[in-house]
Amino acid sequence: MATNENLPPKVIKQLAKELKSLDESPPEGIKVGVNDDDFSTIFADIEGPVGTPYENGLFRMKLILSHDFPYSPPKGYFLTKIFHPNIATNGEICVNTLKKDWNPSLGLRHVLTVVRCLLIEPFPESALNEQAGKMLLENYDEYARHARLYTGIHAKPKPKFKTRAISESTTALNVDPSNASTLNTDLKNSSAAALPLACPTTQSNTAVRGDQEQQQPNVTAPAAASELGVGGSGVAAPAAVAKKEAAGPLKMQADKKKIDARKKSLKRL
Repeated sequence: MATNENLPPKVIKQLAKELKSLDESPPEGIKVGVNDDDFSTIFADIEGPVGTPYENGLFRMKLILSHDFPYSPPKGYFLTKIFHPNIATNGEICVNTLKKDWNPSLGLRHVLTVVRCLLIEPFPESALNEQAGKMLLENYDEYARHARLYTGIHAKPKPKFKTRAISESTTALNVDPSNASTLNTDLKNSSAAALPLACPTTQSNTAVRGDQEQQQPNVTAPAAASELGVGGSGVAAPAAVAKKEAAGPLKMQADKKKIDARKKSLKRL
């Protein structure tokens, strides 16, 4: 869950609305992501505009929001290497919207759109990359060649941001930490209680009906029955054998009595 310790609650609430809007209706050529640990860092993937040296490239950038945002502008950095007059070799972005023209009423959508427009129309007069700025003014073809070379090498498609990640993260902002802790504890207890039901023990099976629990005898598995003997019980098998052994002599005695009785009858005749 995001901590967002750098931002006041009011700003976090407004930021959550903006992020959800960007997720549901992203600006053309821009896909936004968030840092799950801190919403004060916003990530975006920007597609290189068609007809520019950055075409077919995918550039990842980030906006870092200060603790007094939106009264001070965010700082922007390109994480993907790019050859551009207004982007320094360390990725820092130089655009008036993020400096002298900043206004607290400007939202993230406006900032991201301006940054993408910068790829369409650079401003060499305020260059952070002097080589790119000078080349753009003196020899556009050479500038475009360098920019396309950087794009082909560095601006390859990156793993996409997780679908619905922003919506899930912004929803998490409304969860009270104490409630979340209690919820996690309840979930753990529920899982622990459900475990015996998923993994039956050899002692007994518990049948739950409403609020009552009944102990039912466990049904012996066929494999166990074969090991113990016929009938599935270690006691039942010897008892059956003993019964058969005892029945043998009794039957012989009965037969002998019948024979003796017949002999006596014959003698009388």
